[in-house]
Amino acid sequence: MKKILISLLFAFVAVGASAQFSQGTKYIGASFTNLGLSYSKNNEFRFGINLEGGYYVADCWMVRAYGGYEHAKHVDDVYLGAGLRYHFYQNGIFLGAGLEYDHITKSSNDLLIPVEVGYTFYLNHYLAIEPSVYYKMSTNDFADGSTVGLRIGLGYFF
Repeated sequence: MKKILISLLFAFVAVGASAQFSQGTKYIGASFTNLGLSYSKNNEFRFGINLEGGYYVADCWMVRAYGGYEHAKHVDDVYLGAGLRYHFYQNGIFLGAGLEYDHITKSSNDLLIPVEVGYTFYLNHYLAIEPSVYYKMSTNDFADGSTVGLRIGLGYFF
């Protein structure tokens, strides 16, 4: 009986998730970013907030724009970006990529190429929790400007 209930729950989540990924759906979200992950020589605790909006131009394909702020002990970053995100109908996993302009206060500016993988866990038909892992490759300073991060967000689909 337990296996049947779990199978029905997964089937319900998969069927319910497909409606949110259809063409014409709009999206807004907010998330906490970076959460202290880094591998560069400037390895210090970082914390940020990210706001984003998107529109599904085709089933499963979302065009999105975002901006955010990250704070660290010695440097603050303000960034703007745009990109694509692909959601898989079957399970809520998404892949994203784009281009990001990063203004690093007291230092320099950078152009980043972010890629991410994450999961969309629906709380109801409109609201979702979206954890993801991302990598931002720096075009200015590959070794010290690239970062790996963790993001946990809340998304609203309408």
